[in-house]
Amino acid sequence: MKSSIRVAGVAGLALALATGSPALASPSSGPGGAVFVLTDNLTANTVAAYGRLPGGTLRPAGTYRTGGLGGQLAGSVVDHTASQGALALDRDNGLLYAVNAGSDTLTVFDVHGDRLDRRQVVGTGGTFPVSVAVHGSLVYVLNARDGGSIQGYLRRGRTLVRVPAWHRALGLDPAATPEFTHTPGQIAFSPDGSRLLVTTKAGSNAIDVFTVDRRRGPSAHPSVTTLPGAVPFAMDFDDDGHLLVAEAGPNAVASFRLRRDGTVAPIATAATGQAATCWIVVTNGRAYAGNAGSGSLSGYEVGRQGSLRSLGAFATGAGQVDVAAAPDGRYLYAQTGAAGMLVTLRAGLDGSLTKVGEVTVPGAAGGEGVVVS
Repeated sequence: MKSSIRVAGVAGLALALATGSPALASPSSGPGGAVFVLTDNLTANTVAAYGRLPGGTLRPAGTYRTGGLGGQLAGSVVDHTASQGALALDRDNGLLYAVNAGSDTLTVFDVHGDRLDRRQVVGTGGTFPVSVAVHGSLVYVLNARDGGSIQGYLRRGRTLVRVPAWHRALGLDPAATPEFTHTPGQIAFSPDGSRLLVTTKAGSNAIDVFTVDRRRGPSAHPSVTTLPGAVPFAMDFDDDGHLLVAEAGPNAVASFRLRRDGTVAPIATAATGQAATCWIVVTNGRAYAGNAGSGSLSGYEVGRQGSLRSLGAFATGAGQVDVAAAPDGRYLYAQTGAAGMLVTLRAGLDGSLTKVGEVTVPGAAGGEGVVVS
């Protein structure tokens, strides 16, 4: 996406710049890249960094303050923000974005291997940000409270500029209870960046799709596909453009086709047989869904037409929440929110997962958000 996008009349933008130093640091990343984990700590939100070593093992590389606070939705236990995508990695530009749910801010880090430098903290134009998405020079954040909203930014160089005109309310009921199941769960771009998708969980049991104009921002209103009883929580796309969704209502994984009009057409649904199926990652033609109530990941092979074939369930740990895959798909890194653990799993040729290690992330019980470089 071109960086020469011009925004007219962007005056009075609320930018809060901040710099920071790591509490711990390492001089360089390991040969296998890095893993970054958001703690969502309620007193001082941090990102924990780990170097990836051969065999999938992790080496602690530093703990970095975001300059904000974590937050906890009413009713949540192992998943304080009840969301996916609290961290987003811009690999092309070496930037990491982290939400501060308790401070209503978004933090921008420069990425240097497995080291981070805090560059900016900017307001999110709403309350309780839980998820962030990036495509080219566009960044959007999802605010969960006050009925939910999205807010867009333009990246200029290595700095975000919040564009007030790129704000849209989702219109959910702010008084619906329990809060953690009725707030929106994730914001994500379609693979080509032309659409912006939001899952609303039990707030409206829908997938909202905004059309994105690179100059004028999102469409005034989204196309809405209602999925009664599904509680769509998290989503990801495969290489063929299929949308894969973790549905907490029936504890299932569902595949969809994104239509031209912004609605989504169902293709297949597969029950996980597990409890609290909420998170999902797609890698190498396979989808893995996180089951918080069962402490496991459910695996599925995704066919070229969007079919789903079960690969089984694989134990991770109590309160399985967010999960991310290495770029080559050989390793998965799963957060278990009960004790704030980060679990490394090796993916076999048949799609099975084998646990090869785990580390305790300081202050990360209840935290969500993990990305891999």
